[in-house]
Amino acid sequence: MSRGAAAACSTWHVSPARKSLVEALTGRRGHEAPDALAQQRAEEAKARVRLLIEITARAGEYRKGLLTAIARLSTEEASIISDLERHGLQVPQLHDVLCGGHVLVDDPALYEDWHFKKVSHLRISSHHRDIDKKKYPDIGMRGYVVREKLHGRTATGTWVQLEKTPAAFGKSKLPSMDDLRHLMDYVVYRVTRSNVGPWGLSKRTERRPMYLSPDLAVPTPLSPPVAAAVATTLRRIEQHDDVTSASSDLASSFPPPDRVDPVLDLGKALTGRAGRGLFGNSAVWVTETPSRLAATILGKDHGQPHAEHHWADRGLQ
Repeated sequence: MSRGAAAACSTWHVSPARKSLVEALTGRRGHEAPDALAQQRAEEAKARVRLLIEITARAGEYRKGLLTAIARLSTEEASIISDLERHGLQVPQLHDVLCGGHVLVDDPALYEDWHFKKVSHLRISSHHRDIDKKKYPDIGMRGYVVREKLHGRTATGTWVQLEKTPAAFGKSKLPSMDDLRHLMDYVVYRVTRSNVGPWGLSKRTERRPMYLSPDLAVPTPLSPPVAAAVATTLRRIEQHDDVTSASSDLASSFPPPDRVDPVLDLGKALTGRAGRGLFGNSAVWVTETPSRLAATILGKDHGQPHAEHHWADRGLQ
């Protein structure tokens, strides 16, 4: 194990929102008695995941043994699938996950949440080579349902994929039967262009992944010609802004911002009231004390006047 990988393992932590569930995975909080509430939540999560898998098994085709495997579902396996569901996984998509689909979730916290001290181990994989593997090593976990779960970091979140056959390639380790089976799965992938998962094949490869909770606010650079055209358009819009709703003196006192490049304002999320108007992004509120006289008049019950009073006021009675 490299020093970077060892440092990464020693600094893993769990988000507070999932602390009780992770405590249920270990069964004890330090030297105290097991947390009954956390264990109850873990059992509920396992029951829900079993039900989801049973529902997909009615319509989808899987390898034999899935229903037998879910009876031995571990809490760690249920935690991973529950997290995927929490991030938008639908029942039909669960079929691809169980068949080895490559899943991207724009949530970096899952990388640490899915590290379980008792069952997780470091893995070597070729996925997402742009990530520093010394700082964020790929993590494996074996189970009856997931067989071999493999996950790691992406630039904006976490990726996960289930494999049919675990592999443990190493520099000073001779290949095992599992390693040879893993190579056979790779041959199937090259031929079918499908990932080989625990319970079938999936077209959701790393090149065509399944996205959950995508971060739509990720900035995307514009090409120079497009940026120049957008800047020209924005300047023309600002020059023709409607100032007829205010006097010319007031409008001249609040000129538009003098920017070198108006394109730089695009893609920036504005909090609160966002807009182009004079007070579009200003915190405007009223602190004026209500008029007691107006409140008294408005609070009175004004009924309809009688007909004789109406005509008497006009001298027609």
